[in-house]
Amino acid sequence: MNGGGRGFLVGRLRIPWRRLALRAGYRARAMLRRLLPPIAVLLVPFALVFGIWAGGHPEVLPGFMRDTLVDDSDGQVYEEAVDIIARDYFRDVDRDRLLDASIQAAVGELRKRFEDPFSHYFDPKAYRRFHEATSGEFEGIGMTVQDHPRGLKVLTVFEDGPAERAGLERDDVITEANGTSLRGKTSEQSTALIKGPAGTKVRLTVRSGKRRRSITVERASISVPVVDSRMVRKGGHRIAYASLASFTSGAHGELARALRPLLRRDADGVVLDLRNNGGGLLQEGVLVASLFVSDGVIVTTRGRSRPSKSYKASGQAVDTEIPLVVLVNQDTASASEIVAGALKDRDRATVVGTRTYGKGVFQEVQPLPNGGALDITVGEYFTPKGRNLAPADGKPGGIPPDVRAQDDADTRPDEALQRALSVLAGKIE
Repeated sequence: MNGGGRGFLVGRLRIPWRRLALRAGYRARAMLRRLLPPIAVLLVPFALVFGIWAGGHPEVLPGFMRDTLVDDSDGQVYEEAVDIIARDYFRDVDRDRLLDASIQAAVGELRKRFEDPFSHYFDPKAYRRFHEATSGEFEGIGMTVQDHPRGLKVLTVFEDGPAERAGLERDDVITEANGTSLRGKTSEQSTALIKGPAGTKVRLTVRSGKRRRSITVERASISVPVVDSRMVRKGGHRIAYASLASFTSGAHGELARALRPLLRRDADGVVLDLRNNGGGLLQEGVLVASLFVSDGVIVTTRGRSRPSKSYKASGQAVDTEIPLVVLVNQDTASASEIVAGALKDRDRATVVGTRTYGKGVFQEVQPLPNGGALDITVGEYFTPKGRNLAPADGKPGGIPPDVRAQDDADTRPDEALQRALSVLAGKIE
């Protein structure tokens, strides 16, 4: 074998390798030109989907890809500012605390600018505590509460619970928990500080009117009395009375189980007491209203980044005809207002009491990569007649009662309940 010209001699055959290589190259380029359009068609959607996903999840990309693929000028400004502080500030600083403070300030701006007391930020430690408390791993002291400018306002104190034994009463305001001020915190943040393992203690600072005192409460496992029901007589009528304390998971089932035996005993009417009920799960509110109406819209939600959604009655009513009164007060809020508003708008019930709280918005908890979470307002809800219950244009929010009735703390018996029973007796007749 010897080399010669443009090929190699193999036996008696001369193979023109260079010519073949050039020809193969031409064919390959021609084939590539034919294939590029369909390949591009396949790749463009993939690139688009990847780009959208990467834009929403920049934290999972390597640094060079994040800088190239994701336009994060605001993030770069923040990172550079933190780098300067960490490098040049005359004291040592904790970068994580700077991150927490910046998010807290951003949410604080929402609260201030839009008068939104419900949005807030959980730092990683607070979010773990909140998650544990709401998952049932932690216990509490036996009370229901509501936001207050100074901390937490006590709505109800469970009978023979730790809070009652420690001397807490309705309308007390808790301002500190273990030395941490509750001013400016939401009820979720504050209750997460108060709840804890059964057998441990929490020190609370409490204001009763102008009196300020400090008490120590031992936490315990609490059985929350969601429904209190009984048969009441008024003007010769048998009236089913049911008080609902909160809209926790399964509340509608407990209410139905409480009402059915009373209805089987030939109750002439129903009083649904939602006083001091600060709300809970939206779906439970829809299901509770569905116990009294068989079809139609209960509530509609709308948000800037959330599509409008109408929640309709589930079709599992206990009775759609029996005379009904809903008893409310200024601490009736959120899901409680959804129920009262739906039954009022649908002409299904007479609302008795005082104007309700006026919470016309709802929140979602969204975890963050740092272990914390944002609990921010994402939309508003509207009654069947299209009313939003939040205050607006200087006008009060909430649901105005059809019949006004208010308790006097120094008067016995319960004036508002007696008024509700009288109104219901009049409807029966």
